[in-house]
Amino acid sequence: MPVIRPYAQTAAVLAGALTLAGCSGSEAATPAHPTWHNGEVNAVSRTASAAGVAMTTSMRSDGTLETVAVDLATGGKLWAHPATMAGRLPGMGIPAPAIIETGAGQAVAVAVDPARPGRPGRWNATLVGRDARTGVQRWTRPLHSTFGPQRCGAFVCVSEHTALAKARFVVLDPATGRQLWKLPGIAEVEWSDPSRAVFLRLAQHPVLESYDLKSGKRGWQLPIEQALGSGVDLSGGWSFGATADNLTGYVAPYTSPATKRVSSFGLFSVKLTDGTVNWIRPSVVRVYPSGSPGLAPVVRPVDQQGQYGGFARLDAESGRVLGQVPAAQVPGSGWWLAFPARMEKLGFLKHDQPGNAFDLATGRTAEVKNEHGWSFCVTDPKPLALRNQPPGFYPVASLCEFDLASGRKVTGSEAPPVWFTGSQDGWRMWRDEAGGLHGIKDGAGTSPGMYG
Repeated sequence: MPVIRPYAQTAAVLAGALTLAGCSGSEAATPAHPTWHNGEVNAVSRTASAAGVAMTTSMRSDGTLETVAVDLATGGKLWAHPATMAGRLPGMGIPAPAIIETGAGQAVAVAVDPARPGRPGRWNATLVGRDARTGVQRWTRPLHSTFGPQRCGAFVCVSEHTALAKARFVVLDPATGRQLWKLPGIAEVEWSDPSRAVFLRLAQHPVLESYDLKSGKRGWQLPIEQALGSGVDLSGGWSFGATADNLTGYVAPYTSPATKRVSSFGLFSVKLTDGTVNWIRPSVVRVYPSGSPGLAPVVRPVDQQGQYGGFARLDAESGRVLGQVPAAQVPGSGWWLAFPARMEKLGFLKHDQPGNAFDLATGRTAEVKNEHGWSFCVTDPKPLALRNQPPGFYPVASLCEFDLASGRKVTGSEAPPVWFTGSQDGWRMWRDEAGGLHGIKDGAGTSPGMYG
């Protein structure tokens, strides 16, 4: 559920790299890329970067959180300040700080700090804007409850009082913290460019809306149920990703404890210019790990009896099937999905046992000998032992490379694939199994990864 600022050129390059065409047997040697590893942090959120600074939320050994800034070029730690969550829901994960460029190579970092001493009891936390490179405080804003700040173009967006009936969504000047305009209710930024943003208004009947960021004037509006059908419930989770001129959204199914009915779910794509629906794939679930819905969605259809079909890789631009593995080909149980760097194959990983692999373009069985795939490092993650927070928060997932023939991890692996990490101004960052933060600059532009 992140803010995504894709660029068409980079998306086209990455889409080409993820095509289902086979790879050549040999590739020309490439020069080494700038890379770093910071083992001082225990990164538990996604990363954000701007103006040469990368940021994440880290968990300390005592179970408290802190906002950490590192130099994007070297990974060296610049500063850290205590952080907290006040009203964040466990299923949403740990929020990352927001970082917004303010011109002349400068940026402001915005994060949620613990409540300041002396504040009245109704304030549970403090929104703080700091110089991104030095950590010097610029402004503060008291909070009762919030899902955390997000960058929206050249501004800061944040839902406030989320635990109260008077919840609101505000747009702030990052340099001063001054409120520019607001909306009633709770919303999340799903895409923005320097002048516009698309918000998901979280309500009983959720809506996508486009706004002019300076004036607060609404452009187009699309009820999610208009795309996926009545009965959409965001309790199951959602994710969005964008490339070029389109925004692709996924809403997961949710079974109501009261009615036992499953909510409407699936994938859909809309034009960022006017909100027109491009295509719809109802009753499919997104599989994990996989690429961003906006770049490389991989799904499984589910019938009315709740039976799963095969696996299909979709084209995010058209929604058409690029390749699939029929349900009859799916091997038994006890496997985890694993994809190679270019997602041209689908692997079924069995830990410490031989697995299976299929060519996605043809659906045919592929030889697993010498076949590697990237999958979750840990398949039974434990929730974070956070102090003074409700249980159920997990860190962002880490991927490891596996040998499908043996089911064992590959030692000495390099960076996880771009479909997982995404790219921010050419830099790709990820969390390893121990929480260490890694970075590598091996591209240009920005493109979404698994987390959007």
